[in-house]
Amino acid sequence: MNLAAIEVREPMPGYRGKFVHGQGMSWAFWEVDQEAVAPVHHHPHEQIMKVVEGSFEFSLNGETTIYGPGDLVIITCNAPHGGRALTPCKLMDIFCPVREDYQ
Repeated sequence: MNLAAIEVREPMPGYRGKFVHGQGMSWAFWEVDQEAVAPVHHHPHEQIMKVVEGSFEFSLNGETTIYGPGDLVIITCNAPHGGRALTPCKLMDIFCPVREDYQ
């Protein structure tokens, strides 16, 4: 499998992703438009987010922080979170268990 061959999907405006699924986890590779917003939400999946490029404002459990390249965020199951791209961004997310809504 090659990441370049995976179809791009846009599950929310300004968030274009490629998704890889194993038996117990999903890996998302995002390209995010500047000012694109992921509204505050929660889900039963544990999530780890990495900022690859850009500046991303992220709210977790009501606390907002600005993250940059190399920064990691661990999001526990059902924790309210959301974000906004302050610049064009590249992000990676790992979800456990599999995000069936991204398949």
